[in-house]
Amino acid sequence: MKEDLDHRAGEASRPDAEPKHIFVYGTLMRASRSPYARLLETRARFVGEACAPGRLYNLGRFPGAVFDEAARTRIFGEVFRLNGPAVLAALDAYEGCGGVGTNPDLFYRTAIEVRLHRGGALAVWVYPYAGKVDSRPLVASGRFPL
Repeated sequence: MKEDLDHRAGEASRPDAEPKHIFVYGTLMRASRSPYARLLETRARFVGEACAPGRLYNLGRFPGAVFDEAARTRIFGEVFRLNGPAVLAALDAYEGCGGVGTNPDLFYRTAIEVRLHRGGALAVWVYPYAGKVDSRPLVASGRFPL
């Protein structure tokens, strides 16, 4: 699967400081039945809903996001304030990546800026999809159905 990597095409630029928040757009959202969504809900603080420019793809049981500042479409999700590095390490393991700058199978972690629905911008960690999206169906609404 490594030869199927898209090499982070369309990756948004990284903010200067390491974020204290994470933006989730799929199985880590509060409505998900994933045990890691429960972990995030209990070990981080929900901040609110947000969106980021990009495209969301249906990968089957979960979505894949390609964040792109030039995109006219948006990816919608939720923002949580992290309560320390242990939560982020557990989420890295769940997403199958070893953190920033690692060689991913499906996802990698990077920092972008999102727009909160209540107003304002915020630097956050995200898990973009690392694979090719050519044959993947686009989720036109930008919201993955859970």
